[in-house]
Amino acid sequence: MAIIVTGASGLLGSALVKALEAQGRTVVRLVRLPPRGAGEAFWQPAEQTVDLAPLEGAEAVVHLAGAPIADRRWTPAYKRELLASRVQGTQVLVDALRGLDRPPEVLLSASGVDFYGDTGDRVVDEAQGKGRGFLADLCERWEGAAAWAEEAGIRTAFLRTGLVLSGRGGALARMLPLFRLGLGAPLGTGRQYWSWISLDDWVGAVLHLLAEREIAGPVNLVSPSPVTNAEFTRALGKAMRKSTMPIPVPAFALAAGLGEFAREGLLSSHRLRPAKLLDGGYRFAHTSIDEALRAVL
Repeated sequence: MAIIVTGASGLLGSALVKALEAQGRTVVRLVRLPPRGAGEAFWQPAEQTVDLAPLEGAEAVVHLAGAPIADRRWTPAYKRELLASRVQGTQVLVDALRGLDRPPEVLLSASGVDFYGDTGDRVVDEAQGKGRGFLADLCERWEGAAAWAEEAGIRTAFLRTGLVLSGRGGALARMLPLFRLGLGAPLGTGRQYWSWISLDDWVGAVLHLLAEREIAGPVNLVSPSPVTNAEFTRALGKAMRKSTMPIPVPAFALAAGLGEFAREGLLSSHRLRPAKLLDGGYRFAHTSIDEALRAVL
């Protein structure tokens, strides 16, 4: 039976597909361009089109598609695109799954730690309710669209992912040029917590969730060891053998340059515990930020 993956060309999706294929699993990527072979199938959420053939009798679906959060300034138009690419895309996919004669056993649907809003210095797990802000609202609607799969008897989990550490892409890769120049610095007060996870552990956690039939609902895909932004800055500078700036980048300067994303994406605090992964027996490969950064760099 196949495992269906959306967003398979991204940092997370490509790493997951590689790991699944290394295990000898059959993977079908849902793509928006004409398929190039048996390993691809067509879907176009904007046109509410999904090729149902590969979904019928599939083992699982891992849904990772969505417009990038940090690539553009959050204009009203781009906010609408962020919402549509996640909520509408998930609705189209779930509607297709609900109409199958043999739906998959499990749907793992992407989400984010931003669901919790700014948690300050409190340690919170999956029992914590929704916070405030655009990203919290987005995550709630995103997960709400995926939750309809449960009515078709599909075990559904929401992958509330934190900062994924990889030198090949994502947020960390965007930080590296400044740190190479010795210009890395804490952001704002530097006291906000960043919940992170190595790319290897993110892939390992998803494989764990595919196998563990009892885990459903929200799952924090983060390391058990969140750090403050100031601690992260020091650790990254150390890993790169570069000095960092002693003076933080002021919050107002970040807001002027990056708009609303600065407040919710960089200055917001997420001190999370991956309770479901830990209780479900997942063993993290990387729990120290220093060791994780050395590994990914």
